[in-house]
Amino acid sequence: MLEDIYYNACAELQVPINAYIVHVLKDARENTRDTMIYLTGNDRLKEVQKLNDNDMLAVSKILLNNQSVKGLDMRYNDITDQGARHLAGLLQENVAVQSLDLMCNNIEAEGAEHVAKSLHLNKTLMSLRLTGNKIGDKGAMHFASMLQINTKLEELDFSDCDLGTQSLIAFSIVLNSNKHIRSINLSRPLLYSHQEEPTIHIARMLVVNQTLCELHLGKHEMTDTGVERLCEALQVNKSLRYLDLRCNKITRDGAKFLAEVLKQGSPLEILDLSANRIEDDGAMHLSEAILLPNCKLKALSIPCNNIGTLGLVAFTKAMKINKSLTHIYIWGNKLEEPVCVAFTKLMRSGRLLELHTDVSPYMVDGHVCLAEVFHGLRRHFYWTPSYGEDGEYASNSALALSDTSDDFLPHDIFGHS
Repeated sequence: MLEDIYYNACAELQVPINAYIVHVLKDARENTRDTMIYLTGNDRLKEVQKLNDNDMLAVSKILLNNQSVKGLDMRYNDITDQGARHLAGLLQENVAVQSLDLMCNNIEAEGAEHVAKSLHLNKTLMSLRLTGNKIGDKGAMHFASMLQINTKLEELDFSDCDLGTQSLIAFSIVLNSNKHIRSINLSRPLLYSHQEEPTIHIARMLVVNQTLCELHLGKHEMTDTGVERLCEALQVNKSLRYLDLRCNKITRDGAKFLAEVLKQGSPLEILDLSANRIEDDGAMHLSEAILLPNCKLKALSIPCNNIGTLGLVAFTKAMKINKSLTHIYIWGNKLEEPVCVAFTKLMRSGRLLELHTDVSPYMVDGHVCLAEVFHGLRRHFYWTPSYGEDGEYASNSALALSDTSDDFLPHDIFGHS
C-alpha cells in the first residue's frame, strides 16, 4: 500500500511523517489505474497539514516507479524552489504522471528552472498548472525554451505568475512552431508599456499556429487596438475555440471587431468579455453577429460591461433565432425590468436553461427581478473549495460542450474526472 511505502520512505530519508499525506494515501488504491492524488492545502473536509519541501522529497520518492498515479494536485501548499527540485527529479524518472497542479505555492524562478528542465526529457506530462507562483520572466523563459523541445505537453497555466513582456513574447514565438499546446493561460502579467507588444506578437502567432484551441489573456490591459490585431489574426486562424479577454479595456469598438469575426464563420465557440466596457453599442454588434446562422458561438460571458436594456434584450432576441448559443452570463449589467422579463421568458420557454446562465428570476410585488446565481463561464476562483468546483478546469471545453454541465466545464485537465 502507498501509505506503507510512505512510512518507509520517511524513515529512510529521516523526514517527519505528515499525517495528512498518510490519510490521503490510504484512500488511493495502489493497483487502480488512473489514480489522482489530491494533496491540496485548502481541503476543508480533512484536517490539513500543508506540504513542505521535505514532504515533496518523500512523495517524490514513493512515486518514482509508481505506474498507477496519473495526476498530482498539490495546490495551496508551502512548496518552495527546493520542493520543486524534488518534483523535477520525479518528472525525469516517472513515466505515469500526466497532470501536475502546483497552483498557489511559493515556487520562484529557480524552482521553475528545475521543473522546466525536467520536461526536456519527460514524455508523459500533459498538463501543468503554476498559477500564482511568482516565477517571473526569468522562470518563464525556461519554460519557453522547454517548449522548443517538449512534444507532449498540451495544457499550461501561467496566470498570475508575474510574467513580463519578455516571456509573453517568447511564448508567442515558441508557439509559432510548437504544434502540441492546445490550451495556454497567460492572464495577469505585469506589463508596464501601453504599446501592447505582447498582443501584437500573440496575434502574429495565431496566424501561424493552427493547433491552439484555448487562449486566456485576462488582465492584459488590452484596448480596442489590441483586439483589432487579434481579430485580424482570427480571420485566418481556424483552430481557436475559446478566447478569454476578461478584465481588459475593451469597449464597443473592440466588440465590433469581434462581431465581424463571428459573422464570418469563425470557429470560436466560447468568448469571455467579462469586466470590460462594451456597453449597449458593443452588445448590439455582438447580437447582430449571433443572429446569423454561420455564427458558431455557444457561450458568451459579458458580466460587468455597463450594458443596459437595449443591448441585453437584443441578446434574448438573437437567441430565439440562432439556437447555437446555449450559455450566456450577464450579471453586473443594468438589469432593468424589461431585461428581467425577457430573460425570464427565455428561461421559462426552455430556450435558456437556468444552469446555463448566472441569473435566476423571482417576483417582488408583481415585478419580475433577476438574482445572481453562481453558475458561470469561469475557470477557477481561489476561494472555491477543492472538493467542489475547484477541481474543474475549462480546458478544450469548446471541443466538448455539455448541456448538462453546471459550470460549462466538461473537461477537467488536472483531475480528468
